[in-house]
Amino acid sequence: MGWIILIIALLLVLFVISIYNNLVKLRQRVRNAWSQIDVQLQRRFDLIPNLVNAVKGYMKHEEGTLTKIAELRTSWANSTTVAEKAELDNQLSGALKTIMAVSESYPDLKANTNFINLQEELKSTEDKLAFARQFYNDIVTMYNMKLEVIPSNIVASLFNFKAEELFKTDSNEARQNVKVDFNN
Repeated sequence: MGWIILIIALLLVLFVISIYNNLVKLRQRVRNAWSQIDVQLQRRFDLIPNLVNAVKGYMKHEEGTLTKIAELRTSWANSTTVAEKAELDNQLSGALKTIMAVSESYPDLKANTNFINLQEELKSTEDKLAFARQFYNDIVTMYNMKLEVIPSNIVASLFNFKAEELFKTDSNEARQNVKVDFNN
């Protein structure tokens, strides 16, 4: 009888260790996924000064946009949470849209090789960023679900695992439908 209790206890310990290790692996994947977003956002912030310099001569009347971008870069360095970085990301996206819209008014700027290259790099970075956000949210969802389902929720609460925050937009502009009109 003692052996049976010992075997059951050993199996229970191995089961708890297995669940714990899976939770640790998922938590590390969440951290890695966030790091990938962070890398892409930093890359975008590093590209922006070059883009700003390329359009500065054309955008004298848009000095506020250029100042806002500089402020956002500073805020980015000081932000620490997913929510803060998501909000800065939304604001930066709006500022970049302004720069791109203004560039449409200047044929010389649109034809500038440096500007075209920067625009392509920025587009590539935006694509990578969109993928990184989606991957992060997928991993966070998987991790958070694991924290809520039985029996892993018991192990998670024993070892103080905490749910992670999804990367989401609070921008009304980002939620609006895109209107496509081929008549213009």
